[in-house]
Amino acid sequence: MLVLDKHGRPLQPCTPARARKLLAAGRAVVHRHTPFVIRLKDRTVQDSEIQGVEVGVDPGSKATGVAVFTTRAGARTGLLAIEIRHRGGQIRDKLTARAALRRGRRSRNLRYRAPRFNNRARPQGWLAPSLRHRVDTTMSWVDRLRRWTPVTQVHVETVAFDTQLLQNPTIQSTEYQAGELAGYEVREYLLEKWKRRCAYCNATGIPLNIDHIHPRARGGSDRIANLTLACVPCNQAKGSTPVDVFLTDRPAVLARILRQAKTPLRDAAAASSTRWALWRALTCTGLPVQVATGGRTKWNRHRTGAPKTHTLDALHTGALDTVVRWPNTTLVATSTGRGSYARTRSNRYGFPRLHLPRKKQVHGFATGDLVHAVVPTGVKRGTHTGRVAVRTTGKFNIRTTTRLVQGIHHRHIRLLQRADGWAYTRQPEGQPTHA
Repeated sequence: MLVLDKHGRPLQPCTPARARKLLAAGRAVVHRHTPFVIRLKDRTVQDSEIQGVEVGVDPGSKATGVAVFTTRAGARTGLLAIEIRHRGGQIRDKLTARAALRRGRRSRNLRYRAPRFNNRARPQGWLAPSLRHRVDTTMSWVDRLRRWTPVTQVHVETVAFDTQLLQNPTIQSTEYQAGELAGYEVREYLLEKWKRRCAYCNATGIPLNIDHIHPRARGGSDRIANLTLACVPCNQAKGSTPVDVFLTDRPAVLARILRQAKTPLRDAAAASSTRWALWRALTCTGLPVQVATGGRTKWNRHRTGAPKTHTLDALHTGALDTVVRWPNTTLVATSTGRGSYARTRSNRYGFPRLHLPRKKQVHGFATGDLVHAVVPTGVKRGTHTGRVAVRTTGKFNIRTTTRLVQGIHHRHIRLLQRADGWAYTRQPEGQPTHA
């Protein structure tokens, strides 16, 4: 549990049992419901011994994993796991729809401003709004954790793969690429590039070997553009046979393999730009920032036997000896936004068709608030906890972790936490997540 002193400054986190005892004894109050934060009434930072915590960040295209942990003698102990689910796809779709509406208005010769082309300059370091959203939301959670925990250091994956090492293994000292780490970089890159399937028969869910498209016995190199994945039967059948001879009767497969071998990993440039933008933002916090690659994270994870999730990747980022323990559950924070400034809804042509109410609060509740409802009778009888959507009728909808409950009267609802632009759920740690 996250703990603050009586002035709202972060203290060392405690166990749930300790937090329950403090609340029962009246020594603490609930500062925040989700994530759960308590505030002590009789303790200050000066009266406490603070070891400090570290934060690991594993950026992803759809979700980012964040782990809060302590480190002692090279061993990490996980305290909190958060999976941040972005809405970059929604932002992209809305921008595309807006651009289409504007183009449509101009083409219909309506009374609308003429197109202008003198305002298209992009500043240094510009990112597309969908990518900037990923950086901003991740930094928002890092700033929150700094307010709730005594963060001393941040670990982040800056690139998914060390492409310089892949293209030229001797770019640095031989000690850098010796051992298993370079092999993990290559294998993970190929698994992502070839979609974890055999390049020759498209088999999935089976062991895959790294295969040289142009065999080494015939002068083929170890460059990443000459490597692919093959299942054991295809790898043995091909052997040192040239790929054009091996696929003589399958010219379409040959053309696909040669084309895909020259194509870099999809979205690699965009992901690298976002990760480095995140690194620059993290360095501006003044905290020490340690960087690592995705290949090293996977190497660490295999050594500790942890499953593949964003939050466990965040826990295994960077240099470590072992992981003692990780949380049993993950807090999933889905970005929902804080509503919109629009006061109308438009039709398919972009013209207003209805007007929205100007006030956002109804009977003291606003859409996005975290609420707890106890309905005593009727078909909706029971206890419902989740995110509320208000209606001017006074009968609200509540989105729980499992379903949508509609038409609950406001007198049965109790506020737990004001809307902060996020929807929260929990899931067991170790479940596969978004990319």
